[in-house]
Amino acid sequence: MPKGTGKLISNNKKAYHDYFIEETYEAGIVLQGTEIKSIRAGRVNLKDSYARVQNGEMYLYSMHVSPYEQGNRYNHDPERPRKLLLHKREIDKLFGETKEQGYALLPLKVYLKNGFAKVLIGLGKGKKQYDKREDAKKKEAKREIERAFRDRQKM
Repeated sequence: MPKGTGKLISNNKKAYHDYFIEETYEAGIVLQGTEIKSIRAGRVNLKDSYARVQNGEMYLYSMHVSPYEQGNRYNHDPERPRKLLLHKREIDKLFGETKEQGYALLPLKVYLKNGFAKVLIGLGKGKKQYDKREDAKKKEAKREIERAFRDRQKM
């Protein structure tokens, strides 16, 4: 199965809007307690979350996983840093890339693959305001072309 495929739980549209995504990596997430039940229920928010290499290990920060309703005392801290499972050479490569100016590690989506929670991490370079405007123009032009084509089909 190619990376990034599986039952989609959450998508980070803001990352695609604010960054040029150059490479993607599939990583497992180390979870505790009832977190997987909350993830399966779709109670995940990736907005404003990011990944960082620390002491040779990759961690995901600010990913909000809501507490499981039936979890009572076994629940977890919703915004705790979560360790990501990647190969050592991938972590070293990403560490080197993020040292360059303007690069960031962003979670693009969370999904279930063969019963395991996975996160698709993207290496992104920040967009400037004029890049965002240009993307909006391209998107609008594509929409206009599709609309004209659809109208022509109806005739």
